[in-house]
Amino acid sequence: MKKFLKRKEAPSSSHSDLDDLPDLPSDPADRKKISEYHPNQRNEVIQSYLNRGLCQPRGHIFKQTMIRGVLRRFNPTWFDKYLNWLEYSMKKDAAFCLCCYLFKDDAGKVAKNDVWTTDGFSSWNKLKNISEHVGGVNSFHNNAVMKCENLMKQGQSIKHALHKQDDVTKNEYRTRLNASIDTSRFLLQQGLPFRGHEEKEETANNGNFVELLKYTAKQNEVVNNVVLKNAPGNNQMTSPKVQKDIVHCFAEEVVKTIIEEIDHDVFGLLVNESADVSNKEQMAVVFRFVDKSGIVKERFISITHVSETSSASLKDAIDSLFAKYGLSIKYVRGQGYDGASNMKERHRETIEKEVNDGERNTGKGLNQDVSLQRPGNTRWGSHHRTLLRLVEVFSSIVHVLECVQNDGIEDSRKRQAHGLLRYFNTFDFTPYSLSTALQKRDQEILNAMSLVTSTKRQLQKFRDDGWNSLLMKVSSFCKKHAIEDLDMEEDFVNCLYAVLDLQIQEFNDRFNEVNTELLICAASLSPIDSFAQFDQSKLIRLSEFYPSDFSSGEYISLEQQLNIYIDNVRSDERFTHLQNLGELARMLVETRKHTIFPLEYRLLKLILILPVATATVERCFSVMKIVKKNRCNRMGDQFLNDCLICFVEKDVFQTIINEFVIKRF
Repeated sequence: MKKFLKRKEAPSSSHSDLDDLPDLPSDPADRKKISEYHPNQRNEVIQSYLNRGLCQPRGHIFKQTMIRGVLRRFNPTWFDKYLNWLEYSMKKDAAFCLCCYLFKDDAGKVAKNDVWTTDGFSSWNKLKNISEHVGGVNSFHNNAVMKCENLMKQGQSIKHALHKQDDVTKNEYRTRLNASIDTSRFLLQQGLPFRGHEEKEETANNGNFVELLKYTAKQNEVVNNVVLKNAPGNNQMTSPKVQKDIVHCFAEEVVKTIIEEIDHDVFGLLVNESADVSNKEQMAVVFRFVDKSGIVKERFISITHVSETSSASLKDAIDSLFAKYGLSIKYVRGQGYDGASNMKERHRETIEKEVNDGERNTGKGLNQDVSLQRPGNTRWGSHHRTLLRLVEVFSSIVHVLECVQNDGIEDSRKRQAHGLLRYFNTFDFTPYSLSTALQKRDQEILNAMSLVTSTKRQLQKFRDDGWNSLLMKVSSFCKKHAIEDLDMEEDFVNCLYAVLDLQIQEFNDRFNEVNTELLICAASLSPIDSFAQFDQSKLIRLSEFYPSDFSSGEYISLEQQLNIYIDNVRSDERFTHLQNLGELARMLVETRKHTIFPLEYRLLKLILILPVATATVERCFSVMKIVKKNRCNRMGDQFLNDCLICFVEKDVFQTIINEFVIKRF
């Protein structure tokens, strides 16, 4: 390794603390030159990129570009042909060479061309340029590839050097590393801080990590013999950098498991943004999907610091996240943006354009039929805040009426207050019940739509019947008893009308004719009462909302198979008592019928991943207050992200064994 990576001393005037390696962008278009990193970080940057692997989004639908009258694009088979160096930037729609990028700065004039390292290659009609880039045996490119391979060879790695040591030393190292991993596991699971204010031998409290490691050593003599004072001075595995590396390994394994659960399938995207305790804007991302067992899941995938909350900034953060994990926006089939208000229109439309681009190229673009919209275009979002806005208007009225009722005043006034209070409490229950139901983890779109429809009817009923008389009663009550705290002047009455009208209008906007038609069609999948709502024509119509998920041949097959499907599930006793779409999906997988009726199961999954609310993202921000407290307000963005992933997704985190972490570490 020393042969290729020469370490330079840091200038004494700056960069004294190099423990934190900057967050390395995954998309090749976002990377800065290796020479722009601090000299003491360059070796680690190169090694990190090699360990991370190539940016090869294999599931991406590559953009087509008109070149000399012919539509051309990047060919994904090139990933296999040029397996050890070729990368693709989704941001630039261009190809890059990782090996040349890593060692270009050492090449001088030999590699003056920036096409494959900075600008990106996108001349898809000039394939000979790829061969010219590779060059001969002693070309700069082949030398760079050889350097990368040498760095990754077992014979030159730390892992291989460890094997050369004697068994005693190896066992001691492994015991020491396991102790640090177990300590990190406990702190991550409990959401506790790692470091103390000062970590020195003479300090009474060295922070949770060191103190817990000390306690473990006292309980286990084998551990005690190899950790802390009994460990080599340069290999104690307790430094802040080692702690962060272990936590990062845990987080990467959790995310890897979640990505494997999605299994290159479609998913929903939930996004929210909020400021943390240090007033830094953070964007949280959750994926909603159906796993291999037919279970609907919402998984927290990342929290990212954004410099601003503009639509462009948030979109760039999402693009970087997708590029990092090799995901494609083309697989997004539902979106929910709550607090990220800038995402609700402009950014959402930009994402939808990217999703639609691939379809227009096949002649099945969504814009060819303006009456037909992708269900992913609907913004379900979270109704919680909107509903509570109406509840809050009445809370002040209810509060005063309760005071009047309990004040010990004359009976007639108390009886009138009690009657009005009962009426208001009845009204208050309607939107509050809906907001509570929408936040349930297991809520599905059909149940949510049913609740929303009922709430809309109740709101309209209050608006049309008895609303004015109710306000007149309250106003008369206030004037009669001179209650200044409950002044029902004309302006306030008009304000209440405006709030209620706004509430009704927002419900109508969110659930328009297209969205309602989608959900009416989706109701035909319901298994309740032996699939009583089944309607073949509506299910065919439902599939038309997803032109990129069903080919013309599959439309015909679906129409032919639906009658066989409904006859099969109705005659199977195991499907008799199912109550919702989630149970239906699980039973189809359990009985292996999802392989017999793949098109029907695909349609079912597309409905299940439509997000009902963004409550899961909001819960992530609640957890952030536990992990990043006032006393931990200087926590770095990457460390915060890693800790949150492990703490939020505890069930996945608990499945990560030490061996996985050791291998990644």
